[in-house]
Amino acid sequence: MDRRRGRTALRRGVRAVVGNRRATGGAAVLLVVSALLTGALSGTQAVAAAPAGGGTVRTAVAADGGDPVVRLRQEVRAGSLLDTHGARAVCPRCAAQIVTEKKGSDTPLHASAPAGYGPQDLAKAYGLPAKSKSTATVAIIDAGVDANLASDLAAYRAAFGLPACDTASGCLTLKNYTGGKQPAPQKSGPGAALEEDVAVETSLDLDAASAACPTCHLLEISVPWQDGEDDNDVSTGDFAKAVDTAVAAGASAVSISYGYTADVTNTSGASLKSLRHKGVAITASTGDSGFNGGIHQAWPSNLPSVTAVGGVTLPADGPATGWWAAGSGCETDFTAATGQPAAVTAACGHHRAAADVSADADPATGLAVYDTYAPSSGEPVDWTIVGGTSASAPYIAGLYARAGHLSAVQGPNTLYQAPASDFTDVTGGTNEDYRQCADYPGIRASLCTAGPGWDGLTGIGMPHGLGAF
Repeated sequence: MDRRRGRTALRRGVRAVVGNRRATGGAAVLLVVSALLTGALSGTQAVAAAPAGGGTVRTAVAADGGDPVVRLRQEVRAGSLLDTHGARAVCPRCAAQIVTEKKGSDTPLHASAPAGYGPQDLAKAYGLPAKSKSTATVAIIDAGVDANLASDLAAYRAAFGLPACDTASGCLTLKNYTGGKQPAPQKSGPGAALEEDVAVETSLDLDAASAACPTCHLLEISVPWQDGEDDNDVSTGDFAKAVDTAVAAGASAVSISYGYTADVTNTSGASLKSLRHKGVAITASTGDSGFNGGIHQAWPSNLPSVTAVGGVTLPADGPATGWWAAGSGCETDFTAATGQPAAVTAACGHHRAAADVSADADPATGLAVYDTYAPSSGEPVDWTIVGGTSASAPYIAGLYARAGHLSAVQGPNTLYQAPASDFTDVTGGTNEDYRQCADYPGIRASLCTAGPGWDGLTGIGMPHGLGAF
């Protein structure tokens, strides 16, 4: 019996590969990536030969000849990337946005080497310690199956000098939401199309968690591919089951970068219980559609036991500002998030207010992501740049796991108890392009406009060190 309702085939843009086709073969890819990364970041020429197995590779040229990777990296650091490029949503229910070749295009931006922010960039921005020692487990829940996930993760970590994390060593574990083995990936049709798109989300999630905690173990849990597009209680029930599976497997932190309509089923009973595990940090994206209107926040970021993660624009040489599309708002089904003070809930008439905390989410200052899974189009993305609150939620989950002070964690409670020095207060930016706070009675302007102290876009602020976690 088919338990799904309202399935629709994804509308996909035609993908075009910039330059030559990528190399094939895992070892060759890693060597090529390392060579290109070295040249791109140093400004010297980086040209890689074709691998022994045949094929050609995209190459970067000297910086003084207009190296495209160096130029892209400069635009990310300045926050000007979207002046000439566009961004589009990755999938219907996830909160990732991939940068496109140009404004109005659906074709992902391809690069021959990492151009977006990497682990070292983010560590500097958030004042993190030089060394990571934690081996706690960060669980990531995503729709569908990515057959290239392990090899793509290996390429990302090798490119940035992070320790290997693979299934053979036990550092990387892949599970189905029921706790068993992941199913076979879809080979054709709308399932393959969605799994290809969601692979960008999945790579972003694991890359961001790796950047936050390079020594942590990773647990990737798949829910059915239909959950990436269907907005119903079946989908939210699958995510709830996946959280229980993650906790049973020993996860210290769980990240969900998806958003669904809140209703009586997923805000009470078994679903609510599954998202409430004391001693386990559960983070969720607030979404990429700005202020929500002040009634219902997207599930599961609306739940009291979940840390709702908003987003900032993060230029390298200037102050962070609230990202214009970062989700914020109220959940009137709850009086507060766990530990959320009255001074914060007052913005929502003393209901649960979001966000709680924030990190880089703007595609204009996006993260470097490596993804090659393309069963539908046959055109791998390779290195690209991705943003959205799907970037901030797994990063914050990684910081929780890295810090390891989880025994008292229940939702965002310990964040609100931390001293102000553990955060960088974000005091500029607004997210009223979709809805304006002034149009909703009883809603304070702080839900839509970043300012001193807590605000809806950025929460308490963005991390400064690990003290708050």
